[in-house]
Amino acid sequence: MYLASTEPAAKATEEERTGARRGRVAGPVLALGAVSLVTDISSEMVTAVLPLYFVLQLGLSPLQFGFLDGLYNGVTALVRLAGGYAADRGGRHKLVAGGGYALSALSRLGLLLAGGATAGIGAALAADRIGKGVRTAPRDALISLSSPPDALGRAFGVHRAMDTTGALLGPLAAFALLWATADAYDAVFVVSFCFGLLGVLLLVAFVPGHAHEPRTSAPRTPGTPGTPKAPEAPAQRPAKALDLLRVPAFRRILGAAALLGAATIGDAFLYLLLQRRLDFAVSWFPLLPLGAAAVYLLLAVPAGRLADRTGRRGPFLAGHVALLGGYVLLLAPTEGWPLLIGVLLLLGVFYAATDGVLMALVTPVVARERRASGMAVLQTGQALARLLAAAGFGAAWTLWGVGPALACACVALTAALAGAAALLPRNEPVLPPRTDTAPHSPTERPS
Repeated sequence: MYLASTEPAAKATEEERTGARRGRVAGPVLALGAVSLVTDISSEMVTAVLPLYFVLQLGLSPLQFGFLDGLYNGVTALVRLAGGYAADRGGRHKLVAGGGYALSALSRLGLLLAGGATAGIGAALAADRIGKGVRTAPRDALISLSSPPDALGRAFGVHRAMDTTGALLGPLAAFALLWATADAYDAVFVVSFCFGLLGVLLLVAFVPGHAHEPRTSAPRTPGTPGTPKAPEAPAQRPAKALDLLRVPAFRRILGAAALLGAATIGDAFLYLLLQRRLDFAVSWFPLLPLGAAAVYLLLAVPAGRLADRTGRRGPFLAGHVALLGGYVLLLAPTEGWPLLIGVLLLLGVFYAATDGVLMALVTPVVARERRASGMAVLQTGQALARLLAAAGFGAAWTLWGVGPALACACVALTAALAGAAALLPRNEPVLPPRTDTAPHSPTERPS
């Protein structure tokens, strides 16, 4: 029979404030997941066909497309630093994230008002990427600050699963609208704006203004072997993101993420290679991301839970091994459905095992006062490395052809995996699974 807990009322108050409960994901994480879900519906409604538009409609070379794709991602990466720094000043994570979501929503109106003009469309897309860059680090900081340390992987997995649900629904909604309105793109832009606005309203209504990090159910005392101590930030001055580079553990994680990012070619290239190999009708091209997103959706939460129980280093590296397998499949003589299913499956595994897991991996080595700034530095380093990878792969494809370019990508990713395995800290904390029937007191250590 379950007996009522006799823990102090202060702990209950803390749980009420954060929305955290034993065995459950915190309320703010679910609310942020809902915001991301509807925002991704808005975004994916207008971005699913961009690779086709640039390469097949405008006739850009792979080098030009790689530069543009990397440039947009680079814009997102650079503004992340500003967003993270602004969020850490006074703990304004919700305010800064809300500004990013609002800017992305307004960019849909920009697409509507552009009237097909290339400059107007480019400006609207840039505004969307800036909004995404501003909101990403504060949002992830809110997730980490609202989740117990021993459930970070699961929290990020749940958020990424909800986010990916929006990525799945967005292209389907766009296709349904175009079919129902006889290719009226204005209708897509209007509905996309409405979804974006709904995301902002959900953030305002359901996400708390200040996050409070819950304590783990079985905390380890300072100095326990294998548990890195988060760096302390002086309370009397604003957090300086670049000071984190002086923290060895953070520096090693950043170096590993950037190294792997520099060997990661863009998803759009993989989809273009699939279309080239299988020679299917271009009308099916925008549906390719849905296959990888479906796998990501199914595996994001299990991958996060596995990372919490076994350590986050292993799944993060294993995800990149899966991506390497996708590259090898594209080089192999495999044809037809096995090639299509294999590449999309491995791409989905890659994202499920790396995206949220990387944020959970870096959280214990960044003080809460610098949480958004630290995540912004990490995401920026990774994104800038991927910018170089996209431009480099596009150049190799243009100069040498697709086969040699893919072979170079395989060699580069293999070398990057070896380097990242050497760089990533091995002494990350692996906390025991939570128990609902025998909770520990705040000062008690498990036997």
